[in-house]
Amino acid sequence: MAYVIDHNHNNNNNPTARPLLLPPNYSSLNPNFIHNHHQVLVPVQFALNPALVAQIELNRSVSLHQFMNDEGLVPSREEEQRRYNVIRKLKEIVMKWIKRVAYLHRLPENHIRVASATILTYGSYGLGVHNAESDVDALCVGPWFASLNEDFFVILHDILAKREEVSDIHRVKDAKVPLMRFKFEGISVDLPYAQLQVTTIPENVDILNPLFLNGIDETSWKSLSGVRANNSILQLVPDVKIFQQLLRCVKLWAKRRGLYGNLFGFYGGVHLAVLTAFVCQRNPNVSLAVLVLIFFKTFASWPWPAPVLLQQGVMMPRHHPETRSLMPIQLPSSPHEYCHSNITTSTFMKIRTEFCRGYRLTQDLLKSQFDWRNLFEPYPYSKFYQQFLKIRLSTSNEDELGDWIGWVKSRLRGLLVKLEEVRAFYDPNPTEYFDTKIQDPNVVFYWGIVVGRNRILNLDSIRDGFKKNLGTGYKGVTGNIALSIIPSSQLPKNLQVVDTQPVMSNPSQMVPMYSNHASHGFGSMN
Repeated sequence: MAYVIDHNHNNNNNPTARPLLLPPNYSSLNPNFIHNHHQVLVPVQFALNPALVAQIELNRSVSLHQFMNDEGLVPSREEEQRRYNVIRKLKEIVMKWIKRVAYLHRLPENHIRVASATILTYGSYGLGVHNAESDVDALCVGPWFASLNEDFFVILHDILAKREEVSDIHRVKDAKVPLMRFKFEGISVDLPYAQLQVTTIPENVDILNPLFLNGIDETSWKSLSGVRANNSILQLVPDVKIFQQLLRCVKLWAKRRGLYGNLFGFYGGVHLAVLTAFVCQRNPNVSLAVLVLIFFKTFASWPWPAPVLLQQGVMMPRHHPETRSLMPIQLPSSPHEYCHSNITTSTFMKIRTEFCRGYRLTQDLLKSQFDWRNLFEPYPYSKFYQQFLKIRLSTSNEDELGDWIGWVKSRLRGLLVKLEEVRAFYDPNPTEYFDTKIQDPNVVFYWGIVVGRNRILNLDSIRDGFKKNLGTGYKGVTGNIALSIIPSSQLPKNLQVVDTQPVMSNPSQMVPMYSNHASHGFGSMN
C-alpha cells in the first residue's frame, strides 16, 4: 500500500482501475518550494509510513463494520435461525404438496415415490445481505406435472392458508412474475413458481445447469431469473464475504440517498448487486474501506451508457430494449440480457450526482476527521426542492389498499415518462407516508419537482393520462389517485426532520411507512 490516493492516475482511460496511492502533497502546508532549471515550482513531498496508512485503512474498515452493526444491517443469530426455520418448514410443506399433486394426477406409484419439489432463495436473503426487517424471496421449484394455475395457486395456496404459522396470504396472478405473498411466523415471504420438465427436483438443484432448463415456459424462466442472477454473482466474485459487506454498505447508501427502487426509476437490488460484484471482481484483496472508495470512483467516472459487464468477452445484442437504457447493466445469469431498468433522464442525473458526492466524501478516507455518517446521511429533500408533487393513493377498504398501491407502483413508469415529456425535472422519493388527516386508508408520496422556465405544468392532463394507463389490465377494485403540487413548507414535519436527523422523531400528521405491497412486475432483490 502507498500513501495518498491519486485519483487522476488513470487519466479517465480506465475508470475501473484501482486508484494509485502516492506520497501526499504538502505544498499547501509548506511554503518552501524547490526550483528546477526551468523555474517550475515543484512542491516538497513527504512520505507517510506505509504501515501507518495500512493501519488507518484497517481502522476505517473496523469503524464501518461497527457502523453497520449499529444500523442493524447485520441480523442476530436468533433472526438468522428464524429465517432458516421458515425455509426448512417451507421445504417440508412443498414436499408433502408435490406427493399429493402426483397422487391427484394419478401418476404411477414409482413416479409418486420419486416426485419432489424444493425451495430456493434469492434476493437479499439468497445473497446473504438481509437484515431483521428484510423479506424472504423464495422460489418454489416443481416438476413437469405440477401446474401454476391449479396445483400451485389452488392446492398449495390452500395448504399454506390452513397452516397456523401463515397469515395475510394472497395471490398475485397478474404480475409479470406471478407469486403468492404471505407471512410465515411473522416473516414476509414472496413465493413465485417455476416448473421444470423433470420428475425429481434435487433439494439444491443447480438451475444454472442447462439440463434442467430444457423446455421450460416463459413464466418459469422469469421466475428463475432471480435465483440464477444470485448464483452467478456469488460464483463470479473472488471473496463472497467482502462482497456481502460492501453490498450492505451500498444498499444502505442507496436507501438513505433516495436511490433505491426500480419502479421509481432508480436502482433495484439486482442492479446494486451487479455493480458491487463488478468492483469486487476487479479489486481482490482490498480492504472494505478502500473498496467503498473504489466503488464511488468507478461509477462517478463511468462512461454511461457503456454497459457494466460482469462476464467479459460477451457480445451484447445491439437491438435489446435495454441497450437504450441510460445505465445498462448486464444480467450475469443470462449473458445476452440486461437488468430491467426504469431509469429516466431525471433519475439518471440524480444517481450520477450521488455517485460524485460519494466519491468526494470518500476521498477524505485517510483524514483524521473522516466520518462514515456523512456518506450515509439521509437525503435532505426539503433543502433541494421548493415544490413537490404530492401523490395520494386511497381506497375505501383497507384490504384493497395493498393491491391498489402495488398496481400503481408497477405502472409508475408511465407517470415518469409523462413528466419527462413536459420537461420537468423530478426526484421520486420512494418513501411512503400515511396521512392521518384522511379517513380512507391511504398512502402518500412526495416527489421533488422543478418545472422549466416559462412552463406551466398541466397536472390535469398528466393525471388523466396516467389514470387511463392504470385502468388497463387491473382486475382488482380501482382506488383513488390524487395529484397536486405543494410548496416545501407544506411537507409533513417528519419529512423535514429527516433533513437534519437520521432518526425521525415526533411524527406529526404524516407518518412514514415502508410497505411490502406486491408490485405487479418483476420483483428485484430487496
